Amino acid sequence: MTIRITVMRTARYDDLIDKYELPQTSPCDMREGQVFETSGSRPEGFCQSAWETLFPFVKGLLEGKSRFYGDWMKDPRSAMISCNDGFRPVTFLVEVKE
Repeated sequence: MTIRITVMRTARYDDLIDKYELPQTSPCDMREGQVFETSGSRPEGFCQSAWETLFPFVKGLLEGKSRFYGDWMKDPRSAMISCNDGFRPVTFLVEVKE
């Protein structure tokens, strides 16, 4: 089984970056529409921090879990998850590839 991870939305909060963040040499470079596939390991080029957030959902889907948080998603074998970056959050659709 394969899981598809699609970058659905990216955001950037310059006011918070200016006020709180130290200068970054390599900030997140995810782009809307990017697609990654995995059978359980972090895809090449995928942000480590985002992977740590998404991995429990990837693992659950690979193990056959569905309906995360009840009737949250129309497709029970999917999840809409955002990474934990408060300056540049990225939202991902995680789904079983048909």
